[in-house]
Amino acid sequence: MKAKLIPLYFPSRDKQFKAQIDFLSGVLFEYAEILPELPLGADIPEDADAVLFPQILGDAYDMSEELEAIRKKGYPILVITSQFGTFSMWDWEINNFMKSKGINLIMPYNLEQSKTLCRALSVKREMKQTKFRVYQDNPGEGMQPEIFKCFYWWGDECTDTIKSRFGVEIEKKSWKELAQSAKDIPDKDAEEEWKKWDFPIEGLSNKALLSAVKLFLAIERDMDDDLVGGMGINCLNESSCSDTTPCLAWNMLYEKYGMIWACEGDTLTLTTKYILHKSLGSPIMMTNIYPFLMGDAATKHEKIPGFPEFVKDPDDHVLLAHCGYFGLVPRSFCSSWACKPPVLGIVDDNAHMFDARYPEGPLTLAKLDSTMTKIMVSEGELEGYVQYDKTSDCRNGGILKVNDGHEFMKKVYSHHLLFMTGKQRKEIELIGAVFDLELDIL
Repeated sequence: MKAKLIPLYFPSRDKQFKAQIDFLSGVLFEYAEILPELPLGADIPEDADAVLFPQILGDAYDMSEELEAIRKKGYPILVITSQFGTFSMWDWEINNFMKSKGINLIMPYNLEQSKTLCRALSVKREMKQTKFRVYQDNPGEGMQPEIFKCFYWWGDECTDTIKSRFGVEIEKKSWKELAQSAKDIPDKDAEEEWKKWDFPIEGLSNKALLSAVKLFLAIERDMDDDLVGGMGINCLNESSCSDTTPCLAWNMLYEKYGMIWACEGDTLTLTTKYILHKSLGSPIMMTNIYPFLMGDAATKHEKIPGFPEFVKDPDDHVLLAHCGYFGLVPRSFCSSWACKPPVLGIVDDNAHMFDARYPEGPLTLAKLDSTMTKIMVSEGELEGYVQYDKTSDCRNGGILKVNDGHEFMKKVYSHHLLFMTGKQRKEIELIGAVFDLELDIL
């Protein structure tokens, strides 16, 4: 799906306008469809995703009302006026004037940013035709209800806000029924399917492996709606429904179909993940955060004796861990990856999880807030990993350095955060402009 851009022209346009449209039609061919141009002030076609100015002229100073009308209708306004797929230096003057009128122009300053904007615009339109499917029966009533009943994502308000802000419908199906359909699949079907894959398995029984593959097959066979673009399962809280976990299934579904998922049926994380990964294409994962500043409140939950003492500036560090290891992440994103037996006591002994690692280096943290009008962004550094013994719930966790641990503690939205490799704050700022999201920078 390509972004649909409607180019608008000012009364004093010249031949450069057409030349720029021809240029942009070429360099953005994979990402955007440029619709027939219209004069500024004309009605915008309903199928347009954004307004494009291939040329900005001094007429703009006398046409702020026409530009304001575009803003009120909710169309992002892109300015791409140079022969390099960026805005031109001369556009700063008009941009400053428009800011004084409350009109925000989106002005990419390299070609990759222009492409990112187009991808984000196409994702925004795609989401209006997308469903997220979540398998659950009685969320909050199963394992550890004192924890799981605290979560916003299971409430009607969260579901309704996702629909109203992004157009995504949350479809709920039974986890018990899915798990039963997986158990009913013959072993030979799972054995035949597993021959198609080549993933490292360590210490997992054949029965556990086949159960994991059967769940993949059950989900795949239930993929009866092309509109489903993301999935989740209330796998921990309702772990009694199944003798396995969906970790390997999620990995296989991503590698085969590009299916986006979120652990524990967390639809707010799923929405954030869908927007960011579809727009950027960067490796992304969700995991739990355990700031060193939380002390015993964090270490007790992970059944660890304490945070590693070798870390300098411990107040500015966070342990990253989920379901016994660093977190659930596709193999293709990782520097190392192996499927292993489960760690957590609340899942079946026949279950599994990944011992996986991102490459060490810069990470970008992100998450939508509960109103879905803001997105938290922070850049940090994955400095390494720490291992604990078999009595713990953290056999291999990540060590993240943040800019200011105390500010992090005050401003972070959730224990579930998303982590992308590299420094992505500037790119997320572009996505925020497309989705009308305020950046909350930590």
